[in-house]
Amino acid sequence: MVLVSAYFSFVASLSTVPLALAAAKWRYNGTGSIVVGEEWTVPELLYQISPVVVSPFPGGTHAELVSNLLDVHNQRLDMMDANQIDFMVLGCNSPCIQGITDPVTAANTSVYVNNQLAASISNNTERFGGFASLAMHNASFAALELKRAVKELGLLGAMIHGYQQSGPDGQTFLYYDQPEYDVFWKMVSDLDVPVYLHTRLDAQPILDLLYAHAPFLRGAPQGFSAGAAAHVLGLCVNGIFDRFPDVRLIVGHMGERIPSDLYRIDTEFSHTKTAMKENITTYFKTNMYKTTSSDFSTSLLKFHTGEIGLDRIMYSTDYPKAYPPDGTAWLNSLRTALSKHELASLKREVAIKVLRLNN
Repeated sequence: MVLVSAYFSFVASLSTVPLALAAAKWRYNGTGSIVVGEEWTVPELLYQISPVVVSPFPGGTHAELVSNLLDVHNQRLDMMDANQIDFMVLGCNSPCIQGITDPVTAANTSVYVNNQLAASISNNTERFGGFASLAMHNASFAALELKRAVKELGLLGAMIHGYQQSGPDGQTFLYYDQPEYDVFWKMVSDLDVPVYLHTRLDAQPILDLLYAHAPFLRGAPQGFSAGAAAHVLGLCVNGIFDRFPDVRLIVGHMGERIPSDLYRIDTEFSHTKTAMKENITTYFKTNMYKTTSSDFSTSLLKFHTGEIGLDRIMYSTDYPKAYPPDGTAWLNSLRTALSKHELASLKREVAIKVLRLNN
């Protein structure tokens, strides 16, 4: 209760709160794309940028990556126009609040980041929406801040970067599949907004244990997906989607490899007693959506369409850590692989549904 009281005190102390975005009209020309969970940050969190992440742009530099993360209305918007992106949903760069171990600092920072994001996009809500950042040390606080961010700031849901680091040494890891987080998932259901469970760079003890032999596996090649997949599967086996069947979870990078291995996963769980009532495939078809975010592979898209359906897949680019023209070239190539209706579904129609943009 101390943390929740601190939350109310901090919010009350704010002299200005950005105008709500809820009544915003988003740009829809019927041909462009919507991208979800593209990263952005505030100057106060630049220290979190991982040294294993460098600019993927041809000839790009770390300084350009920093500039692109801080920017909203300049090179980001130019990139969107050049790549026929109508609407972008921004989320705080990983690990954001999940990398802040002190609960009060994390709570205050989440309020600040959400206000900054809402203010940054308030003058162009036709092109930009946002996901709230949440401190997950305390489920009640997370629920309250999500409600404020949605109801007062007009944000479209939440982006959470894996487990919440906690404890005096930052080596206590909080996962949201435990019963104490039910109050949070109930709020998610009540608000009818999605939660994007995004990847993060693991804390140093995990990196040391798993990747000291091959440090280049720490990030996107292996570590990001391995960590996120374990969390997603934990939500399933511990019954979150059974207790809260209306929860919509977004998973990046084509489902963090889980849909590529559904047969084996479902087979193993078929003779293992867990808290879940369905199999993992079912949850992907009823509660989860995934983004393409830098996985621009036609063969993979076709395989996953067969496994869970194209109606569970949304186009995204992973800007500024991926190169958007690669995504644009891929979308253009899909004109021969998908029907016009299917391509529209991938580019925007599923996102419209998940984000409730037309509600």
